[in-house]
Amino acid sequence: MTTQQGPQRQGRTPAGPRTLAEELRARPDDALAALLRSRPDLLNPVPGDLTQLSARLSSRASALRALERLDRFTLQVAEALATAPDGTGLAAVRTLLTGPSKVKPHPGATPLTPADRSAVATALPRAIATLRDRALLWGPDNGLRLVLAVREALAPTAANPGRTGLGPTLAEATVGMSPARLQQLLASAGQPATPDPVTAVAALTSLLTDRTRCAALLDTAPEPALRLLERLVWGPPTGTVPDATRPVTAEDAQSPVEWLLARGLLLPTSPGSVVLPRELALHLRGGRTHRTVEPVQPEPAPAAAPRDPHTVDGAAAGQAHTAVKTVEELLDAWGLTPPPTLRAGGLGVRDLKRTAQTLETTEQLAAFWLELAYTAGLLAPDGEADECWAPTPGYDSWLQLDTAERWSALATAWLTATRVSALTGTPDGKGKPRAALGPELDRTLAPSVRRATLALLAELPPGTPATAEELLPTLRWQRPLRGGPTGPDGRELRDDLTTWTLAEAELLGITGRGALAAPARALLTAESDPAEVLAPLLPQPLDHVILQPDLTAIAPGPLLTPLAQALALCADIESKGGATVYRFTPGSVRRALDAGRTAADLQTFLAQHSRTPVPQPLGYLIDDVARRHGILRVGAASSYLRCDDPSLLGEVLADRRAADLRLRLLAPTVLASQAAPDVLLATLRTMGYAPAAESAEGDVLITRPDSHRTPPRTPPSPVPDGPPSPDDTLLAAAIKAIRAGDRAATAARREPTPDPRQLPRTAAAETLAALQTAVLLGERMWIGYLNAEGIASQRIIDPVKVEGGFVTAFDHHADELRTFALHRITGVAELDE
Repeated sequence: MTTQQGPQRQGRTPAGPRTLAEELRARPDDALAALLRSRPDLLNPVPGDLTQLSARLSSRASALRALERLDRFTLQVAEALATAPDGTGLAAVRTLLTGPSKVKPHPGATPLTPADRSAVATALPRAIATLRDRALLWGPDNGLRLVLAVREALAPTAANPGRTGLGPTLAEATVGMSPARLQQLLASAGQPATPDPVTAVAALTSLLTDRTRCAALLDTAPEPALRLLERLVWGPPTGTVPDATRPVTAEDAQSPVEWLLARGLLLPTSPGSVVLPRELALHLRGGRTHRTVEPVQPEPAPAAAPRDPHTVDGAAAGQAHTAVKTVEELLDAWGLTPPPTLRAGGLGVRDLKRTAQTLETTEQLAAFWLELAYTAGLLAPDGEADECWAPTPGYDSWLQLDTAERWSALATAWLTATRVSALTGTPDGKGKPRAALGPELDRTLAPSVRRATLALLAELPPGTPATAEELLPTLRWQRPLRGGPTGPDGRELRDDLTTWTLAEAELLGITGRGALAAPARALLTAESDPAEVLAPLLPQPLDHVILQPDLTAIAPGPLLTPLAQALALCADIESKGGATVYRFTPGSVRRALDAGRTAADLQTFLAQHSRTPVPQPLGYLIDDVARRHGILRVGAASSYLRCDDPSLLGEVLADRRAADLRLRLLAPTVLASQAAPDVLLATLRTMGYAPAAESAEGDVLITRPDSHRTPPRTPPSPVPDGPPSPDDTLLAAAIKAIRAGDRAATAARREPTPDPRQLPRTAAAETLAALQTAVLLGERMWIGYLNAEGIASQRIIDPVKVEGGFVTAFDHHADELRTFALHRITGVAELDE
């Protein structure tokens, strides 16, 4: 916590609070609520009083987390304050950012026009207010003080010059230097001797901060020495010098480095390195802490011309429909053949390749659709001994929604997810490729980058597209410290996330032709239901197909979900696009029969949903497959094959392709096999037969495509990026508790013990008498209380009743009537009026 200022003169009103706790105490409840909302880590646990809150504000972890949420200019203001001493005024901060108006700027700095200086002056109060609201800064405008942890994090040092590129002050760089050496530096710089090291350091500092005297000293420097200083002026401020600690004087100096060392213009930090003092660097820079000051957020400047918003919405709606159907196709396939889960979690490379082939896309895009389904809670491991990935029961509920609502669920899950599918296949810390659906794909930075990227697109005129390179300058300005780790290519994680966000948004239909679509705007603002905005843009689903004589069916547009599912059961998808082509094959018809359909069911279904009569070849195909379906019956012996036609069994037994099944005749209508039933079924089907599986009771087993489902599963929770933001109820309760605790801690009371730092220790009889008296007189009391966990606390109470070893009183800390055990009260004291 920040220490107090020096004592005030007698009779003079203090200019401001002496401590951070005092400033917090003067804030209204809504300002405290805004502070706790912007820094939710302060509420875990709720501070007991404002002194505890100020101590927690000064912790390094909390301060660094708060600094990461600052924009570039606010951070530059904090960095400028960190280079100045405590108590710096607002005008001095502005001068550090822009440089004195009458001082010639350094040629390496970005020139500032009068408009730029005006922009800094306009933005500075807002930045100061932000720092003050988040309790990173306190004190009046003429005496600003950074919280200690913030100063320690931002103050430049030789080892860590930070974003300013400055080094330590002369006083910091000369710590440990001998008094004799300090006097040598003064003499070499042409300054009079001083009586002690403290005044010597002050004299050298005064020399470097006086522009006239410092400029006169530099005018005597040789040109090579000035060029050396120029190399250090914008950082890093350190250089390598052999034997840097040797006590060289002006008379002994023979090189440019020695000339600077003799006069304290370079100071040793180790036997082999030197540093440029901060005061001299600021003089050389023209008084500026930053090479470039950015008071205004840069606006994206898209190079592409705006497109028709209706065209953008139409393109996005088409892609949204494709996204929904892609997820549906993926999970339908995995419901039939669920792939195994890797022992370490995730999906194997072969299964990812197989999935990509099923979706007719690349492995990277297949990983995106898998992660999207997993994030939305539609896909999960089944939890069995031989664990597999399979659709969840939530997938069946999702299928019952219309297309717009299904898209809204996918888009909402993607926007808030910390899963990053683009990391699939990239090497982890051990050099192994990361697996799709694996545990190493979470990045806490992803949701904030996605939302910030889409928010920037929303600020552009409708229909305007933008690239990642056009958006990144603005994103970097908004959160300069939230770039994430830097990869081998030198790019920050935020740069890659921005690129991936735009690509994934296009795939998902959030953007159309690079511009934000209307449903996505509703998704970002939550002012309307995105599904209601999307629904009119989607093509109306059809309830019919067109059957062709070549055993195909053409769907001229998207089909109703029940129709599409039923058609996919009895036909294979041959091609996709604006119109989907389905092909009927013996295998697809047998699949429908295996699921319990009959030939009559299929004929009726096709006749009802076709705009053309059922072609004769298709009718023959259905009848032919149905006539042969189920004549052979496969059961479990290891397995057996049963048929009412002995000649057909003889044909199977004589077929060389059945040799691996090791069949033998048990009865004229039964063959036994040592192969498993599923192997026997698959082999017979490859031989051209249409066997059916049967149960132990002899009934035909019906296999349905939705037979593979996991138990109920919840979607994976995003990895939290710090504590969640508190709601209004929690904030109100926390502020009430903090205020009550602060009143108890700061209340004036008459101490019954001589040492005010200790809790009062009154005898049990004295405690009982004081409380009974307080009940009779209606007085308010201060008590020390030890709870059942052994935690001591201070309470202000209004005693109501004392009996049975307990005190019933109104507790101002909890704001309720409570009961206290007498033997746990350490002591009592009366409150001053």
